[in-house]
Amino acid sequence: ASAAIKRYVELGNALNATALDAIGRRYVCLLNSTELQAIHAPSLRLASLDPSACSQETKNLLYQKAKEAFSDQHHLPAFYELILPYLGGAPAADLKALSNDDVNMNISTFVTLRKDSLMNLTPREVQGLLGVNLPELAQWQGRSPVRDWIQVQKQSELDQLHIGLTGGTQEGYINIITPKFPETSSAPLKAMATAFHLLPALLLSVLTVSILS
Repeated sequence: ASAAIKRYVELGNALNATALDAIGRRYVCLLNSTELQAIHAPSLRLASLDPSACSQETKNLLYQKAKEAFSDQHHLPAFYELILPYLGGAPAADLKALSNDDVNMNISTFVTLRKDSLMNLTPREVQGLLGVNLPELAQWQGRSPVRDWIQVQKQSELDQLHIGLTGGTQEGYINIITPKFPETSSAPLKAMATAFHLLPALLLSVLTVSILS
């Protein structure tokens, strides 16, 4: 299948709706970056693809193609349903914009978002994305990626969601990383400690001799 797709593109054929239907959900993850770039974006309006099992690079590229395909419907209620299969490749900025549109994202979709995008969302933005499904977030607080997201949020902001999330950063606490130095011989350190201990007495003796002379 991969060889057939490669040959098809090499012959100058576009990955239009007909080709995408032939590729379908079964083979979409076989597409490399060159082939993904060859997709005729408007064709995604007619195709039914599911990149959920694909690599992150494939998800990212397909999301950009889908965003281009449905750009003229961005402000319509149907936009979310159209872009939904491709949200696994959405950058944080686009998710932040969606949080203002009352999309009521399912928790199953939320936990498959790009992790770097998810980690950049505030508790208020997550609330905007999940809407009525927000309480389900508490069931995931012990599992990645929700657990990792919670750990970088302020606990005070998590408390404002009123769903019992714990594990955030407490106000006034700073994580300090102590540098590790290579071990050294204790003998020089003991000699230095002894010298510092005797230094006041030596200085006093020198000062007394100086005065008497």
